[in-house]
Amino acid sequence: KAYIEGNYAKAVEEYSAIVEGGEYSMKLYYNLANAYFKLGETGKAILYYNKALRLSPSQEDVRHNLAIAEAQTKDRITVIPEFFLNRWLRIVRNSMSCMAWSILSLATLALCLAFGLLFLLASAIRWRKAGFYCALCGVVLFIATTSFAISSRNDMLSHDEAIVMGTAISVKSSPDRSATDLFVLHEGTKVKILTEVDEWVEVVIADGKKGWTERKNIEEI
Repeated sequence: KAYIEGNYAKAVEEYSAIVEGGEYSMKLYYNLANAYFKLGETGKAILYYNKALRLSPSQEDVRHNLAIAEAQTKDRITVIPEFFLNRWLRIVRNSMSCMAWSILSLATLALCLAFGLLFLLASAIRWRKAGFYCALCGVVLFIATTSFAISSRNDMLSHDEAIVMGTAISVKSSPDRSATDLFVLHEGTKVKILTEVDEWVEVVIADGKKGWTERKNIEEI
């Protein structure tokens, strides 16, 4: 109601209270991201769009809004090209949620068992052949869908990515405030966390550059 009325600060307050209460869902994160975006808090918006995608990677509305928010960030980082097979597998995996892949995996397992029984119990040779080859195909599909389900779950539960929250932060050569500044990152840029030392984290960006920054400068997805 607050969001519809244009009271985005109140909407953020209400949505955040739900999140702090331990609840989560794609729609909750998506609505919170939209409210932050309306307030001009690009970093927070990108953070919660990414959280929403973790739960439901096939949501095109979320991806569209995330792309709009990312277009407003200052950093223009050249992404290292991804091997085409990895890219294709990632696109296929992101076409459905972890739950959907899990259900499909169980369905293919049931089909494997059904065709296995057909192979074992059928009296006619043609039906036994059909059962054998269908069961074989089912095993391949079961392995593939189970792999996608496990990969999607691991990605959803991982905490190795974060969003820069500071307006402009210096990434240093070592976990020390007096260390050399390597480069500067701005609000909304995504980084990957490599290691942690006390209140410092080593991060790497999409073009392969890496360095150290204080944990308070980033927020995990």
